[in-house]
Amino acid sequence: MLRFYEGWFLVVLVLDIFCVIDIIQSREGEVRNLPKIAWLLLVLFFPLVGSIAWLAVGRPSRQPAGRSPYERSAPAYPEYDRPGRAAGVSAESDDEFLRKVRERAEEQRRRAAEQKKAAQEESEGGGDGSER
Repeated sequence: MLRFYEGWFLVVLVLDIFCVIDIIQSREGEVRNLPKIAWLLLVLFFPLVGSIAWLAVGRPSRQPAGRSPYERSAPAYPEYDRPGRAAGVSAESDDEFLRKVRERAEEQRRRAAEQKKAAQEESEGGGDGSER
């Protein structure tokens, strides 16, 4: 009878250690139902119940997250393959985006030229007026 309890204790201890390590390694945003610290305290204070609860309802799902319709499905360049990176859905949306970028760049160039011209006029006008 004593060996059964020793074996049971070892199973619970190994399960508890596994769950504590799993909780620590999980990202805060992926943990389900409770904050990460609450899961850790639950597993430490109630080893068997907390461990089973963590494995059943707290552990992050290991399924890959689905992609949004604006994310690349098969990237041509692996350095750009990261979650949340948006790509144009159609050629028309790409063309519209590029048109807006060009318009914004032209507007910025125009403003910069006006500011430069105003600064030159100010420096030329300020020097002539103070000489009198």
